[in-house]
Amino acid sequence: MIDVLVAGGGPAGLATAIHAALAGMEAVVVEPRAGPVDKACGEGLMPTGAAALADLGVTVADGRPFRGIRYVDGPHRVQAEFRDGPGLGVRRTALHTALALRARDLGVRVVPGRVDAVRGTAEGVRARVTGGPELGGPELGARWLVAADGLHSPTRARLGLDRPSGGPRRYGLRRHYRVAPWTDFVEVHWAPGGEAYVTPVGDDLVGVAVLSSERRPYDEHLARFPHLLARLDGPPVTPVRGAGPLRQRVRRRVAGRVLLVGDAAGYVDALTGEGISLALLSARALVGCLRAGRPEEYEAAWRRLSRRSRLLTTALVEVRRHPSAARMIVPAARRLPAVFGAAVRSLA
Repeated sequence: MIDVLVAGGGPAGLATAIHAALAGMEAVVVEPRAGPVDKACGEGLMPTGAAALADLGVTVADGRPFRGIRYVDGPHRVQAEFRDGPGLGVRRTALHTALALRARDLGVRVVPGRVDAVRGTAEGVRARVTGGPELGGPELGARWLVAADGLHSPTRARLGLDRPSGGPRRYGLRRHYRVAPWTDFVEVHWAPGGEAYVTPVGDDLVGVAVLSSERRPYDEHLARFPHLLARLDGPPVTPVRGAGPLRQRVRRRVAGRVLLVGDAAGYVDALTGEGISLALLSARALVGCLRAGRPEEYEAAWRRLSRRSRLLTTALVEVRRHPSAARMIVPAARRLPAVFGAAVRSLA
């Protein structure tokens, strides 16, 4: 019987499998897509996420360090540097490749297919896998199933763990431009109705993600940021990718022998850019709970790891709902640089 069966081969799923293998467990990842998986993503790892990646023994061949966060609103700007090392801007495909190579080297098996049904047994779970020629659609037995199948997790939905999201429905769009980064900070540009996030991911490449509750084409969103648009003098080199609605509320992250990790475990918003970092840290906590024989403690561990992020992100999204208050975010941060710096370092 497999020790840990992981539904989903993105960063959260691969990190979980790597931690399981390092702990001496047999891990199998089921992923329907072949090759590096690309998704709409800000592609910035906070320093804790970069450190968690190093702890996994993962080396990313491409990427670019960044040393802090900068908020920009027209001519107004404020920035704060990290204290404990840099973050890492890295293409989602490069991150996936590095994680997949590390998983392979540790003996993790990644098989094509999709987990489309789960039932509990006395010893663990039985998962039906379809769509993969290697497995041919059988049931697989495992002691634990980890759902790492994304923002709109089918496994989470089948188990009845979704809660009504409430609040604004926000969406993200991302594209890359062939231009040299003009700063070693991640920039967050503010405008009425949305934000644009600029992450240096290579010596001649930046990723630009826009977040908004308004559904409109990417170029229309970008036109709201003329100061940013003037810097993007290189050509776009990737198609626009989208994700959303971003907010996902979850009843709990442990249901019998099924545990949720990554975006499947719940999501507030991409505004503070901590999705991948939290996924890597949660994967380590999850496997630690399994190894200790106390899986029920993962719920509290996840809440503890995500608490600051959830509180600050929820507060910022709420402020963003009120135009008069949203206009004061960057000016207030400029007047209170110590508070802004403390918030950035707390999240980092």
